[in-house]
Amino acid sequence: MSKPSDNPADPFKKALAEATKVMANNPDLTVTYSVDPSGISGESVRLPQVSRRMTRDEVLQARGTADALALRHKYHDDGLHSHYMPAGEMARELYDAMETARCEAVGVRDMPGTAGNIDAKIGAEALRRGYDQIKDTSEAPLATAAGYLIRHLATGRDLPRGAQNVMELWQGFIEDQAGGTLDDLQAKLADQSEFARFARQIISDLGYGDQLGDDPDAPDDDEETEADQETEEEEQPDSTGEDDNEEQADADPEQSQDQQQDDAQAQVTMDEMADDDMAEDSELPEGEAPLEPPAPQPISDADPDYKVFSTDYDEEVHAEDLAEPVELERLRAYLDQQLEPLKGAVSRLANKLQRRLQAQQNRSWEFDREEGILDAGRLARVVVSPTTPLSFKVEKDTEFRDTVVTLLLDNSGSMRGRPISIAAICADVLSRTLERCQVKVEILGFTTRAWKGGQSREGWLNDGRAQLPGRLNDLRHIIYKSADAPIRRTRQNLGLMMKEGLLKENIDGEALEWAHRRISNRREARKILMVISDGAPVDDSTLSVNPANYLEKHLRDVITMVEKRRQVELLAIGIGHDVTRYYQRAVTITDVEQLAGAMTEQLAALFDSDPRARARVMGIKRAS
Repeated sequence: MSKPSDNPADPFKKALAEATKVMANNPDLTVTYSVDPSGISGESVRLPQVSRRMTRDEVLQARGTADALALRHKYHDDGLHSHYMPAGEMARELYDAMETARCEAVGVRDMPGTAGNIDAKIGAEALRRGYDQIKDTSEAPLATAAGYLIRHLATGRDLPRGAQNVMELWQGFIEDQAGGTLDDLQAKLADQSEFARFARQIISDLGYGDQLGDDPDAPDDDEETEADQETEEEEQPDSTGEDDNEEQADADPEQSQDQQQDDAQAQVTMDEMADDDMAEDSELPEGEAPLEPPAPQPISDADPDYKVFSTDYDEEVHAEDLAEPVELERLRAYLDQQLEPLKGAVSRLANKLQRRLQAQQNRSWEFDREEGILDAGRLARVVVSPTTPLSFKVEKDTEFRDTVVTLLLDNSGSMRGRPISIAAICADVLSRTLERCQVKVEILGFTTRAWKGGQSREGWLNDGRAQLPGRLNDLRHIIYKSADAPIRRTRQNLGLMMKEGLLKENIDGEALEWAHRRISNRREARKILMVISDGAPVDDSTLSVNPANYLEKHLRDVITMVEKRRQVELLAIGIGHDVTRYYQRAVTITDVEQLAGAMTEQLAALFDSDPRARARVMGIKRAS
């Protein structure tokens, strides 16, 4: 008999998992709880973690998320969804938001008990994103508002405060542009195909018709051609002339026998010619072949020509999967012991950063306004000069909220010793500091699984040593702390950097692209990516069979892509290595002891509300 759990949240989590399976109508569904973002993938559902305290907000959010994902699993078909998916980014966002609203609305109609739970989930998400403070459509996402409006019209229920605010900002525009289409909403909800066509029409009504792409219901050109050919064959007489031959056979039997032999020989010759034509068609140049398979997707978005010999042995792994808990605890204790003399200095810098960040969160005011709150400090002017108008002040919104920071640490062999120790402890302290300021932090590391190649190189040797094979080593990308996990739960993971044999080669370009992809998928309004490295990309097996600048060129291409897209604010710190020749925002330090101060100043500068002060700090750091 298994020992009963001492976690008071376990019975609730077990009951919620069973309820989710029943609601999704799938007893084989796998339900897990994680600090990672919730979602559904195939037969697996990931729900928010519920702590031992089981606070009301935790329970409501878990129940609401479970209901929403179960309803999507039950009422949503991925194949149909992809078939009607628009091509443009904005059109896809509108399409996805309306489909999510449809699944939840159909679920509320069939299972009214889910309504309150989903309301709680939507309300929590809206407050977390600051939707209740938005006052202008320029700050409110149109796709989110469209999804809220579909759900409101389909269920007749009022939305939670923040969601209601976003919907009302856009409601007039949406109803003006797509009011006629929205009248058919109730008739389209139950059928996903009908609703997909309905959603595409709304997207067109809102002015994004150019992003829809081809009509998925239009017949293919091949089908039209085949239909035309069949029609022509039915209308044309038999090309073999069988009717004429039959008449000649009746008139002259001897002549018909000879004629039939000639016709048979001619038919054989025509068949052979047709076979030759088909053989020639099958040898059409590449690009003209009718059954040419689609080209493989490029490995890198930044450089389509960047090649990788094999990705079969690459891994993206959580730190806790690379060592046993006991070993992680021992490594963490060793890390703390090594850095005991530095903790005071690092903590002082962290406190300085926290004070600066919290100062940005304090209330600020705009003065000399015509309306608002009476500015009592300027009443003296009115007393001295009664004709002076009253002065008002208005509280100014801070731009600080809704931010995520990713720290990408070089885990190469050249970082071994004091550099990696200080990088680990700085990441730990900064995570705790930013977490106290309501800023989420993700800590990632990158290295390779082997020295001088690994299994990828073995495969290349066995396959005949092709020329210019591209990257020729097995990547290891490590997640020390995900953005949604609190540092107190992942603190031990940072000790993994002290593990003997972990630090090997560094392929920076692919690591930066991986970190950028992860942070770009986050929903926070502001995204900051900080890279800490001590040298250029180096992998002996790759550079020995490719151009000497192969990895460095790819790193430059990735940096250019990230900086041009402007979705993420990118900055870098080079330890004893000049990274300013790669990154626009960069710091180069000559002594590893300066790392904590450099990280603190860089982050504080990014949060500085004064652009001149921000530029001044960045300029000073570059010059140093």
